[in-house]
Amino acid sequence: MRQLNEQNFYRLNMDRRTFLTWVGVGGIASSLPVAIAACSNKTTTTSNETASTPAVNSGAVARADGFQPVGTVATLDQKGQLGDQKFVSGPLLVVRNPDSPDTLAAVNASCTHKACLVDWQAEQKVFVCLCHDSKFGTDGKVLQGPATEPLKTYETKLEGDTVLVKV
Repeated sequence: MRQLNEQNFYRLNMDRRTFLTWVGVGGIASSLPVAIAACSNKTTTTSNETASTPAVNSGAVARADGFQPVGTVATLDQKGQLGDQKFVSGPLLVVRNPDSPDTLAAVNASCTHKACLVDWQAEQKVFVCLCHDSKFGTDGKVLQGPATEPLKTYETKLEGDTVLVKV
């Protein structure tokens, strides 16, 4: 067998510094797509967000009186709720008030605890946080924590078959 002297050893094998340099470059290169995606202004909707607040008419513009159309009464009655993820003041959820079916309740759908989305639970007649189970009444008031602040509520009205919410 042929013995390798120190000079030949370094020619045949990579030294530690070169190896670590290449590992570092590889690590940075492999994380670059993740960094680019994180900086993107495009957002995606999770299945929970889609299920809890169906996007309706999210491109609508507020009228001169401050009201913005968010959907139709037919859609509200069919789905039990109207949602708008791109409402001017934040995610919106509109339901019929169970205590007075002729009136509507509209709330900002971001929980005041950790900003998770709330979902309307018709059988319980409450808005429930999908993350931490806080419960809110149709008036936005906290019924069960951990949230301590009420949900923001909005003025609503009906014009024909259109549901309007004041910005």
